[in-house]
Amino acid sequence: MFGKFGDLMKNAQALQGKMAEMQVELAGKTVEASAGGGMVKIVANGNNEILSVHIDEELINMQDRAILEDLVTGAINEVHRKVQALSQEEMGKLTGGLNIPGLFPPPQA
Repeated sequence: MFGKFGDLMKNAQALQGKMAEMQVELAGKTVEASAGGGMVKIVANGNNEILSVHIDEELINMQDRAILEDLVTGAINEVHRKVQALSQEEMGKLTGGLNIPGLFPPPQA
């Protein structure tokens, strides 16, 4: 009885170590999202940190604050969805496709 529990604990520790490695790997991956036909581009890493923001000169010259704010918001939301999908994909590799509740929330459409 205790042997199986010990095996379970070893497996849990191994999974925890692999998850830590995955977090490091995700930090090195990037995703990009854009809005307004590419007028706003956001790049984030797998830890959901924004690495860069590019705003097209034409959009800046329009001097329309509301449009700029909407496009930046849209691009940020899209990059967050892409990071979430990347995280779930990587977690699926780690867990063999098992959906473990609470590990990563599902991507929102």
